[in-house]
Amino acid sequence: MKVFVTGGAGQVGSTLIDMLAARGDDVLAIDNFATGRRDNLAAHAKVKLVEDTIVDGAVVDRLFEEFKPDVVVHTAASYKDPEDWGTDALVNAAGTANVARACKNHKVGRLVYFQTALCYGTKPTQSPIRLDHPINPVNSSYAISKTAGEHYVQFSGTDWVTFRLANVIGPRNVSGPLPIFFQRLSEGKKCFVTPARRDFCFAGDLARTVVNAVDGKGHGTYHFSSGKDVAIRELYDAVVDAMQLNDRPEPEVKPLGPDDAPSILLDPSRTFADYGAIEFTPLSEIARLAVSHWRQHGVQGGYTHLKLEKNER
Repeated sequence: MKVFVTGGAGQVGSTLIDMLAARGDDVLAIDNFATGRRDNLAAHAKVKLVEDTIVDGAVVDRLFEEFKPDVVVHTAASYKDPEDWGTDALVNAAGTANVARACKNHKVGRLVYFQTALCYGTKPTQSPIRLDHPINPVNSSYAISKTAGEHYVQFSGTDWVTFRLANVIGPRNVSGPLPIFFQRLSEGKKCFVTPARRDFCFAGDLARTVVNAVDGKGHGTYHFSSGKDVAIRELYDAVVDAMQLNDRPEPEVKPLGPDDAPSILLDPSRTFADYGAIEFTPLSEIARLAVSHWRQHGVQGGYTHLKLEKNER
């Protein structure tokens, strides 16, 4: 199979590419390295990486014409600066429109997309959130632009699958609390936690499900979630345990910020029905793998959708 992966040097894209290449698929990847890491993708005879941007429609169309993909997995996204509305709109909305239209024009068999759970807003009326929950992304530029991108995917007329995601983390994670905790603890700095609860899922578990979607399983919208949430403090403790810190530093506990949600928990029942049971990697193992990787390769990023004060970073 020929699979075109956007954002191929990011956490989800590179993890998926490893799996596709290992089974013999031909993969073309594109990444502009705004957040992707070059060391995420090892050289492989089955993988070609192009350094460019999906914002350039001519580039996207040329790559589709030359590679002729059977399936497109669109993981590329702008998310590292909550104040950069313009780049979010260009990459997540216009860039996705370029990818979706190329899928239509070049008669691609399937398009797989990833959406943020923030599409439901930060004050969801259901817990867990079902697929029939109203869309209300007006909480961040990221959520607004990713929702626009999801609409372009559906508008394309291509057979599509959208995974609305829980918090996906792992050794290649550059956003959210996991790399922030590791980096600050490594530097001897104090961390803070809030009462928020999240569903932390391993990137490798998501990638295995996406391989099934690449192979034609499922259609339409799904939640990728374990169906269970944990306190942010539990993730912090898992990182401390994985780092084997002797003094077990206590984090500062802060109240939720105005744009943060107490809990965003997704109902995965349709996913389990169509894709089967998913064996989710325990939080302790995710932290262990991440700490081991970052001690060898270094940590990068620590990006967050939240608007933090300078003294909180």
